[in-house]
Amino acid sequence: MTAERILYDLAGADESLRFSPHCWKTRMALAHKGLAVRTVPWRFTEKEAIAFSEQKLVPVLVDGDTTVSDSWRIACHLEDRYPDRPSLFGGAIGRGVSRFANGWADATLVPILARLLLPSIHALIHEKDKDYFRATREKRFGPLEELPPGYEAQIGLFRQALQPLRQTLERQPYLAGDQPAYADYAVFGMFMWARCTSAHALLDEGDAVYAWRERLLDAFDGLARRAPMIRS
Repeated sequence: MTAERILYDLAGADESLRFSPHCWKTRMALAHKGLAVRTVPWRFTEKEAIAFSEQKLVPVLVDGDTTVSDSWRIACHLEDRYPDRPSLFGGAIGRGVSRFANGWADATLVPILARLLLPSIHALIHEKDKDYFRATREKRFGPLEELPPGYEAQIGLFRQALQPLRQTLERQPYLAGDQPAYADYAVFGMFMWARCTSAHALLDEGDAVYAWRERLLDAFDGLARRAPMIRS
């Protein structure tokens, strides 16, 4: 009998609202591999629930007798443990390029999106998480009430930061080429972070990035499109 896979997945006050960009990277990677998983809602202050992983953040994947944390490490684990299933990287070179895409999204897009999303996320999380969330985020970004300095300006910065992505997607449907792979999911997780927590329109419909996002929302029988999201 195959052991159950369990993914600890960040949730809001409504446990159906799953908004972590890094957890979404993992959920898309699991779907790409065609691997079933049971997700467990987890809140910021529930550190004891994942203490067995010897760290304090999600995603955490329990895959049979193996526990893996960190979205990038989970992707590598899935690729190495299930080589007979569709590849996330397409080989060693693709793994290296995917690492770059993952690092670029984290370093470039997270700081811009955080200034747009943190106030709305604070309103969506469980009451027990609010003090922790405020204290940890304000150390990096300043008072939540002062974020962002202007939605239009911040969205403009975000669209400008997408130019390397846009230039690629004007020439091919996915970052990985004709079909999506982990390089795509590493960036797409950021868009799910925004989609699930904010009603702001980040992209123009004529943008190649918009079309790419739509294709990924529909992937795997609409896994991402079906996810609960905030409504305006």
